[in-house]
Amino acid sequence: MLGAKYNIEPFFWSSSLNWIPSRYQEDPQPGRGDHITICLTFLRSMPKDTDAVRMDASGVRKSSDSIASARPSTLSQMMIDTQAPLPLSSSGQLLVLDLLSVHLIRNTDGSTIISYHPSLPLPTTTAKDLHQRIQFAGQSVYWQKMFQRVSDPTFVLITFLWHAMYAWDEALENLYTHICTLETKVIETSQMSLTSELHVIRAHQLHYSSLLASFTKTVEFIRDTENPALESMSKEEKEETRKMMKRECSMLLNEIRRLDMSRKMQDKRLKNVMNLVFSSVNITDSKRMQQMTEAAMKQVAYLTMVFLPASFVAAVFGMNVKEISPDTQGTLPHYVGAALAMTLATIWIIIAFQSQYLLPEGYSIYKRFAWPLLLLLRWIGFIKLDPSQKENKATKEKNHVGGTGMELTRQEHAHVHMPKSKEAPPPASIREAARGM
Repeated sequence: MLGAKYNIEPFFWSSSLNWIPSRYQEDPQPGRGDHITICLTFLRSMPKDTDAVRMDASGVRKSSDSIASARPSTLSQMMIDTQAPLPLSSSGQLLVLDLLSVHLIRNTDGSTIISYHPSLPLPTTTAKDLHQRIQFAGQSVYWQKMFQRVSDPTFVLITFLWHAMYAWDEALENLYTHICTLETKVIETSQMSLTSELHVIRAHQLHYSSLLASFTKTVEFIRDTENPALESMSKEEKEETRKMMKRECSMLLNEIRRLDMSRKMQDKRLKNVMNLVFSSVNITDSKRMQQMTEAAMKQVAYLTMVFLPASFVAAVFGMNVKEISPDTQGTLPHYVGAALAMTLATIWIIIAFQSQYLLPEGYSIYKRFAWPLLLLLRWIGFIKLDPSQKENKATKEKNHVGGTGMELTRQEHAHVHMPKSKEAPPPASIREAARGM
């Protein structure tokens, strides 16, 4: 190929540099050949420790600046970038975008495949990988028989499309395993933080659907863009080539539909998991709100019990009477009777709790509630204070007196309680003086 010169449209380079999926035919020559260009972006899986980068029309950015190096717990704090690698923490894999950019020169004198590979260390398919795919196809019995029966170079391009197909299949397999792991985590933990990672995966799933649609268009383009060199072949060889091309493209389209159905199934499972997270969170919030409502209702009930007597009294004293408001049923005697009863009951309860100033200390609370009857009986003389109560009071008074006062109290106490003795007879001198008088 040294010294060879090819006339290639600049669209091939612009599409390849910007990773734009494209497909077109140029310079068709009936009976000789043409040029076809395929730029295809597909998905592949690779180990997580690979130095993956992001590549699109805006340029290159290292994985340290994208979500590829982010932990799942910090995904919610970062922008969702569908062009960046998608980390799968469960399997330690990265789902990255790969580029297949091929320019095929189909000619009866000899066909040439020109592939574009980025000069940067991107995780893309290299020229060595494409050489290995052609080598493995030559070692396969299936492809050997095919190449022996037909001479169309387009079938070599088909082997590259099968390389993209296998990469898609492996990547979606790893993604399915990761989604199953997330489902298990959601069922066990119901963490709201998992929804961020689920949203990121769904965003990538939507991008993958467009890539699969582009893959389908590429296969259909190869099937419908017939090699102009077939006109120089025999009728039998031409029919054989068309039949085998249709068969291979149909197999690829069936596999793409299978991948798309798998992607849709995964998207539904993601939606189901997200609904499960929200349902679990709502159930937890409902239980918490129920507990808070029960506590609030208990507090309201306690406050109502505390203020119920006061509210009842206020309602009684605020009642309307027929003399003031003719539409009411109450009368002034009703109001006076209720107000007087409430007033007397209030006075009775207050004095019962403050009756230590009226009754002895030994009386129980039940006796104190009968303070009107006790005071009445005491006033008419039917009951008196208990002597033990007097003695207790005298003991308390003695404790507050000191020195001579205590002796005086004892003498008075003895004088009060000792019996009176007989008077002693007067002395003899006094008796004699009384006689002389």
